Amino acid sequence: MRTTPKHATLITGIGQLVTCDGDGPDGLGLRHDQAVVAEGGVITWIGPAAQAPAADTMIDCAGRTVIPGFVDSHTHLVFAGDRAEEFAARMTGSRYDGGGIGTTVAATRAADDDRLRTLIAGRVAAARAQGSTTLEIKSGYGLTVEEEVRALRLAREFTVETTFLGGHVVPAELAANRAGYVDLVRGPMLAAAAPYARWIDVFCEPNSPHAFTAEESRMILTAGAAAGLELRVHGNQLGPGPGVRLAVELGAASVDHCTYLTEADVDALAGAADTTVATLLPGVEFATRSPYPDGRRLVDAGVSIALASDCNPGTCHSSSMPFMIALAVRELGLTPAEALLAATAGGAKALRRTDIGAIMIGRRADVAVIDAPSYLHLAYSPGMALTRAMDL
Repeated sequence: MRTTPKHATLITGIGQLVTCDGDGPDGLGLRHDQAVVAEGGVITWIGPAAQAPAADTMIDCAGRTVIPGFVDSHTHLVFAGDRAEEFAARMTGSRYDGGGIGTTVAATRAADDDRLRTLIAGRVAAARAQGSTTLEIKSGYGLTVEEEVRALRLAREFTVETTFLGGHVVPAELAANRAGYVDLVRGPMLAAAAPYARWIDVFCEPNSPHAFTAEESRMILTAGAAAGLELRVHGNQLGPGPGVRLAVELGAASVDHCTYLTEADVDALAGAADTTVATLLPGVEFATRSPYPDGRRLVDAGVSIALASDCNPGTCHSSSMPFMIALAVRELGLTPAEALLAATAGGAKALRRTDIGAIMIGRRADVAVIDAPSYLHLAYSPGMALTRAMDL
C-alpha cells in the first residue's frame, strides 16, 4: 500500500462525499465509499476508501456526509450592540430603510479593541460550528478614518477577505454634507484603510436616504480600484436601482442582494457570468419581511450565483449557512444541489478564489461534515445543528 508523508490525516467512513467539483448532471460530483487525505492544510488524495493510503491520524465519519466548507462571502462581523428591538418592530410592520445602521455605529465606536476582538472571535466560532470555513468580513460600522481602519485591522486577524465599507451609509454627523463624506471615503479614509483590505464595497441604494446614489457609488468604487482594491457592491436591495449594472460595468466580483431586478439587470448579469456573481442573501428578506429574490430566474438565465449570510446586527443576525440554504430552496426556487453549490463553489467565485469551495486534490482542506446520510438534509432538516467545520 502506498504511504503518504508524515502529518497526513485520513478522512474515511464517508457515507456521501459531495465534492462540488462540477462533475455530474448537477455539478455536485457525488461519490460514495470514498476517503480523503489532507496534508499541511491541502487535499492530497481522494479515492476509494478500500485503497486509502496510510496516514498519521484518521477521522472516521461513521457514514456521515462530507462537503466543502461553506464560503460565506458577505458578512458584517465587526460590531457591538444589537438591534433586537428594531427586528421586533419590523415584525409588526416597520419598513427597513438603512437608518438603524447609525445605532450600531454608535455602539461600535464605544467598544474598545479587546471587546470587539472577543465579539468577532465568538461570531467566527459560531459560523465554523455550522460549517463555514471561509468568511469575508466588512468594515462599515465606524465611518471615521480611525474607526474604519480599526475595524479592518481587527477583521484581518480572522480572515484575509477583508472589505472596506466606508461607503455603508452617511454618518449622522455629516448628513448635511454628503459630498464631503463621499470625498472623505474616497480620499483620506480609503488611503488609510487600503493596507488592511482586499476589497472595497458600497451600499448603492438610491431607495434609502442614508445610502449612496449611482454617481456617489461610482466615485467611491473607482477610487478604490485606483488604490488597488477589488470591487464588491451592495445593490438592488430596497427597490430597482443602478447597483447591478454599475457592478457589471466596473467588473465587480460580486453584486449582493439582487432583490429587485429588471430584465436589463438579469441580462447584464448573465452577460457577465464569468466575472460578476449575483450573491443572494435570503436571511435578510427573512429578517426584514421583504420579498425574496428570484433565484430560479437567475439560474435559468445563466447568471452565476452565490449564497451568503450577510450576518449583521440589523437585518440578519445569523451566520448559519445551512439556514440560508434552506431558505434558498424554500423561498428562492433553487434545488438543494443548486443551493449547496451557491454556498460553496459560488461563494468561492464571488471571492475570486480557486483554492476553496470544492473538495479536489490541490485545494485547501476546508471541509465540513453533516450528521446525516445526505446533503439533502441541509434543506430537509432546517434549524437542526447538523453541520460543522472539520478541524484538520
